[in-house]
Amino acid sequence: MDAHGQEQVAETRAAGDGPRLRAENLTLAYDRHEVCRELCLDIPDGSFTVIVGPNGCGKSTLLRCLARLLAPKDGAVLLDGRSLGQMSPKAAARVIGLLPQGAAAPDDITVIDLIGRGRFPHRRLLRDTRSADRAAVEAAMRATSTTDLADRAVGELSGGQRQRVWVAMALAQETPLLLLDEPTTYLDIAHQIDLLELFAELNRQGRTMVAVLHDLNQAARYATHLVAMKDGAVVAQGAPARVVTPRIVKDVFGLEVLVIDDPVTGTPMIVPCARG
Repeated sequence: MDAHGQEQVAETRAAGDGPRLRAENLTLAYDRHEVCRELCLDIPDGSFTVIVGPNGCGKSTLLRCLARLLAPKDGAVLLDGRSLGQMSPKAAARVIGLLPQGAAAPDDITVIDLIGRGRFPHRRLLRDTRSADRAAVEAAMRATSTTDLADRAVGELSGGQRQRVWVAMALAQETPLLLLDEPTTYLDIAHQIDLLELFAELNRQGRTMVAVLHDLNQAARYATHLVAMKDGAVVAQGAPARVVTPRIVKDVFGLEVLVIDDPVTGTPMIVPCARG
């Protein structure tokens, strides 16, 4: 993030109390179909928050609202104590970045041009914008191992390569908060771990991460704060060891499991019991 952006964020932050990003009494709906009702959630500053839950429980809908892509039917998302919906899109995008699910781009756009679009919120903030943009794009490509793809058309890439390019675009935005909707989609297990390790490192460097993940064991391994959702409501949250228990997993997913210590990290790991 550039110096001007940091000053703006610091000024805004001073006006707010509690965590930077929070949801207050959110009711979310598509047309007349309500997905969440009166949902409240605080995103701990500096956390790697992971949201888990069964399909259709409202995880991605909540993330879209936190990213200002979906207006709440009722309630509000607060960023630094201000209603996110009342901020300009560009101002919000200097603080909150998003890797959406199923992102699409013209097939003929080159990788470097697509990643460069992540710099849009920072344009015209500095006289040396081009230099700052170039440095951010190059750093994002190095972090996601996409440098060798720079001049290729996005339409020529595999699903996994495209996903890494989208991640690079989100990183190039250089926001202190980064929202990730199923970021490991289309990736093989090795690239999933590479990406999650990258997100964990970004978190250790001070960035607040919020991700929707389907793999509960990966969520428990990498999250510092775990949120379990069911039927549009938060049913449990906290450290992974407090959330990943046989009772909560049974309640949320309807699955009998054993919970053991991950032999590598010591974090909770589920072992499903036979069904039937």
